[in-house]
Amino acid sequence: MAEKTILDVCCGGRMFWFDKSDERAVFLDRRIERHTLKDKSVNGGQRELVVRPNIQADFTALPFPSNHFQTVVFDPPHFDKSGPKSWLRAKYGALEGDWRPMLAGGFSECFRVLAPNGTLVFKWSSVQIPLSQILELVAERPLFGHKSGKRGLTHWVAFTKPNTACTGRFATLAAASEGYQAARR
Repeated sequence: MAEKTILDVCCGGRMFWFDKSDERAVFLDRRIERHTLKDKSVNGGQRELVVRPNIQADFTALPFPSNHFQTVVFDPPHFDKSGPKSWLRAKYGALEGDWRPMLAGGFSECFRVLAPNGTLVFKWSSVQIPLSQILELVAERPLFGHKSGKRGLTHWVAFTKPNTACTGRFATLAAASEGYQAARR
């Protein structure tokens, strides 16, 4: 069995994984769900969407020690407007309420469990919320990114965790995250 050095904190249906059971990865999500979605591209016109993480937990309170994973994948919900029973919500989840502190807390937790010099791979769809608004929530500077999708609205962004102590902006965002987590309790 391979050492688990990769953490996917919002695995959903593991849609972009080549191996949806990759033994190097821990798949985490707050949801455990099964949906039948309409899909004209498959035989029968329906597709099963299964959200079955290895660990059910919230990305704002990860149940792992600090500096634990070499790679963290963060593909949080990116829609703040979707119907309660829509296929968008079923497939991708949804942002609810004041989502900025929640995402800032998610980034803070991802960097906390990421080992020094590790890589955070972040995916964002800017269909409803521009990437620039999301990057304002991140303490670390991105290394590089790539746009993809039919209209170039999906962004893949890579970060690395410095091998130094936390600095001013990171500490400020961490404090905001702690306030958000305290309010949820």
